[in-house]
Amino acid sequence: MTPPPRIAVLVPCRDEEAAVSGVVAGFRAALPEATVYVYDNCSTDGTVAVAEAAGAVVRQEPIPGKGNVVRRMFADVEAEIYVLVDGDGTYDAGAARDMVELLRRERLDMVTAVRVDQVQGAYRPGHRLGNLVLTGMVRWVFGNRITDMLSGYRVFSRRFVKSFPALSEGFETETEFTVHALELRLPVGELPTPYAERPAGSASKLRTYRDGVRILRTIVALMRREKPLPFFGALAGLLLAVATLLVLPVLSTYLATGLVPRLPTFLAAVALVVLSFLSLASGLILDTVTRGRREAKRMAYLALPGLPG
Repeated sequence: MTPPPRIAVLVPCRDEEAAVSGVVAGFRAALPEATVYVYDNCSTDGTVAVAEAAGAVVRQEPIPGKGNVVRRMFADVEAEIYVLVDGDGTYDAGAARDMVELLRRERLDMVTAVRVDQVQGAYRPGHRLGNLVLTGMVRWVFGNRITDMLSGYRVFSRRFVKSFPALSEGFETETEFTVHALELRLPVGELPTPYAERPAGSASKLRTYRDGVRILRTIVALMRREKPLPFFGALAGLLLAVATLLVLPVLSTYLATGLVPRLPTFLAAVALVVLSFLSLASGLILDTVTRGRREAKRMAYLALPGLPG
């Protein structure tokens, strides 16, 4: 008889004294066979003591930032199935069983909880709009298989966790999860889950504009890194278009008079054409490099065992 898979619940926390006890208790009830790990990220309140009292295994990550915590958790914890959830008490622990079963039944590598707010104000309008815009960008560039890219509640296979190159430092890590899965064409799923308001005394660490800009920068960087030919090809097209606009009046004057009175404009147009071709050449070269990196990531993924059973 095949033994049940080991399940680890990973909870990154910073100053969540008001919420962490309920989070740990909720997941211990929903997944009694799982081990709940709380990774404290420089808390200044009683988060650690409360988490220990609730029955969690508490560990420390001294480098601030959610991405740094995720990198440490993924490296340290050994399991077959990983449940990653923010420690702010906004996600429904009762959905964890269904998410795990979906992962096992469909043999997926990632299941994302799509947030459905049950209380007005749980999902702030600024956050909702930012998520729609950023998710739309990723869907357009990397594939139309996700609807809530910034959800902080996910279930992963061991294959995903141990082959995931965690590079980000902060809240951009959710973007990395999504792009990693889409670029390697990993099997993924989604499940609508309730999304609640934070408990009294708990404050959000997410800053709408600051973190939104950081996530946008991450998307652009991932486009450049994972889709270099379209990225640099588009840049080449833009440079060529600007060069054409600059050279047309000069060409018109030359054809009419045989003179080039605006020499600096002509030279600028020539320089832009040269840059356009350099950009296109860079895209072609980097596309070859990216294919090699993608093959290496795929081989690292396949080197790990899949879900048991």
